[in-house]
Amino acid sequence: MPSEKRHVLVIDDDPDIVEVIKVVLESAGYSVESAGDGDSGLAKMRAKKPDLVILDVMMRKETEGFHVSYAIKNDPALAKIPILMLTAIGERTGMKFSPDKDGEYLPVEAFVEKPIEPSDLIARVQKLIASS
Repeated sequence: MPSEKRHVLVIDDDPDIVEVIKVVLESAGYSVESAGDGDSGLAKMRAKKPDLVILDVMMRKETEGFHVSYAIKNDPALAKIPILMLTAIGERTGMKFSPDKDGEYLPVEAFVEKPIEPSDLIARVQKLIASS
């Protein structure tokens, strides 16, 4: 469990996914806030910088998460905040993404397909926050 409450922002338009992530991370000692779209997510980030962002790709627009990740990484005040992209885009489109091979187009620290096991989510969040 984190020694101090670390703040995670979940940007996802699916309230059920957000609720599951919130329950899992809060049970592990994290403070969790959410936003249902990229614009409100960026506004919340600027108001209170999170320690980590969990970001979906397909929201109002099918590529909204990609645009949000570019906005985060191109804003000097937000650029150092790690991003865990958690999405079902591979399942829906058949396309596979990886920060290792697609780093120029996918400026995130980790990319995971939905669904994710709670223990894996907690482990990834801990690792990304520890390395930031």
